[in-house]
Amino acid sequence: MYLTIKGLVLRISNYNDTDALLTVLTHTHGRITVKARGLRRKNSPLAAACQLLCYSEFVLFEYRGMHTINEAHSVEQFLPLRRDLNMLSLATYFAQIAEVLSQEDIPNTELLSLVLNCMFALYKLHISEQMVKAVFELRSACLAGYSPDLQGCHFCGGASSDRFNITEGYLECASCRTVDTNGIRMPITPGALEAMRYICFCDPKQLFSFQIGDTSLQCLSDITESYLSSQLERGFTSLDFYKSLNVNSGSF
Repeated sequence: MYLTIKGLVLRISNYNDTDALLTVLTHTHGRITVKARGLRRKNSPLAAACQLLCYSEFVLFEYRGMHTINEAHSVEQFLPLRRDLNMLSLATYFAQIAEVLSQEDIPNTELLSLVLNCMFALYKLHISEQMVKAVFELRSACLAGYSPDLQGCHFCGGASSDRFNITEGYLECASCRTVDTNGIRMPITPGALEAMRYICFCDPKQLFSFQIGDTSLQCLSDITESYLSSQLERGFTSLDFYKSLNVNSGSF
């Protein structure tokens, strides 16, 4: 019995001298692992559709308890993204996060759509990589159940909060910062706070339809990166590589 699914290749690992294992995020089956027989051979017919970060249609069959690819056809290869090392490394970061946040055989259409939309946004929309990165980090955190409390100061409910606790995920105002609480606090501008509220609650189709100044965007970017890392309690090699590219180019 064959199963036809569409999904994004998040990771490729060697299985033996000729075969490989793909980690694929799908609409209907969540994250799955599939075997690509002969993928490591020269001129493999599966090569184009089984590239990292390729969105493809797979025809699978089950053999010895493992999904195995019978046919594969690429739907979107994101070629402009592949030609730019900055965008490629950032998209790889998105894929690594998606692998951590997804679960095997549990559908997660929203997460897959978020990854795909952010990959398209990197080269199709006239917005900065920094903005796309911040949107992905915060929205993916929300989808994973790590939605921050952005209503007002966590302690007094006041609207004039100027710090965000990245460990606990809530706002604090100047008057309440003497309260003995745990966590790391980061400054937050009004513009960054407004953007965070928008990203968390907006329609997915309008995810990038907001304006933000350069200072607030930098603040937003610092917070979303630190918040996601804090909640997941881990870092990502692809993010380290992406940041090294920008440091070397003088972007940071």
